[in-house]
Amino acid sequence: MPAKGARVEIVIIGAGVIGLATAWRAAAGGAAVTLVDPRPAGGASAVAAGMLTPVSELTYGEEPLLRLGLASRERYGPFVAELEEATGLGTGHRTDGILEVAFDSGDLGYLDDLRRFQEGLGIPTEALTGRQCREHEPMLAPGVRGGLLAPEDGSIDPRRLTRALLAAAEGLGVRLVRRRAAGVLVEADAAAGVRLDDGTRIRADKVLLAAGAWSGDVEGLPDGIVPPVRPVKGQVIRLRTPVPFLRRSTRGLVRGSSVYLVPRTDGEVVVGATQEEMGFDTRVTAGGLWELLRDARELLPGITELEFTEVSAGLRPGSPDNAPVMGPTALPGFLLGTGHFRNGVLLAPVSADILAAMLLDGPVPEVAAPFTPDRFPTEVRS
Repeated sequence: MPAKGARVEIVIIGAGVIGLATAWRAAAGGAAVTLVDPRPAGGASAVAAGMLTPVSELTYGEEPLLRLGLASRERYGPFVAELEEATGLGTGHRTDGILEVAFDSGDLGYLDDLRRFQEGLGIPTEALTGRQCREHEPMLAPGVRGGLLAPEDGSIDPRRLTRALLAAAEGLGVRLVRRRAAGVLVEADAAAGVRLDDGTRIRADKVLLAAGAWSGDVEGLPDGIVPPVRPVKGQVIRLRTPVPFLRRSTRGLVRGSSVYLVPRTDGEVVVGATQEEMGFDTRVTAGGLWELLRDARELLPGITELEFTEVSAGLRPGSPDNAPVMGPTALPGFLLGTGHFRNGVLLAPVSADILAAMLLDGPVPEVAAPFTPDRFPTEVRS
């Protein structure tokens, strides 16, 4: 540990949205921070559509994750305002709600069950008829049966967000090393820094592993320190329109299959995303794109008239229970900030607050308690 009064030296492995946001917050708290990543602001963050939807993403049995998501959504306004003021860069943050629509009666039944579940938790949502859905979004197909409006949800452009976070972090003196962290240095049974892929060693008082789907690739750690984090592939299509096409982000259920469309103010429309357990496979496939366009066209027939601009695939980091893993490990000085799965962009503000507090030995928000690494039994971690 640093001498009394000295700045704590922190190395963060991974400069995706979680690593960047945490670096910014830790540097603002007085730490000397080094970020290690060969492709900062890349990975899953560069592919994500950026829906901020703790309500729309909610599934049964995930109440702790819901509370974490709600806490992060509440932080987003001040978080973005501070970030944009510090950098002069926009993030595309929108707070105009999320519309979730159902294509057939089975889909509508699922949404109705979801609405009742949300109401039982005190989450405000508005049930809509098919006609009311089309009043909100005139481009929806006539056959849409109904839906839900989550008025407090929103979206952000992750590419602009991570660009701003990188600028803000560097503005506070965060050092960026564009190399791969090959291993963690362990001395006297504690983390002491990282070893880069070129053999260079960076000393540190504390190390945070925030490498997303690649969090299991770092060498030098005792067995069982890092719970398994698997890659979950997501393919995304980006389209463009010179005239308004959607007023707000829209998620659709089409015969049980989910598709979402996120509009940007510059005319971009992001369509996503597949969810594939394919290991470290980042190929864009015809089948994945066909499924997205097929379902999107069922909901919004005019989607086929939009200009095609890009396809991409990213790897989300999934933990054994698909919830984030944040906190100290059994190895002193070594912390985890990974496993955010589909919610990394949504959870960036609250995760940064939690992880920076842990790194700086400050008060940790209570909402973090269910997500510590020790929740997994030893046999899962080994």
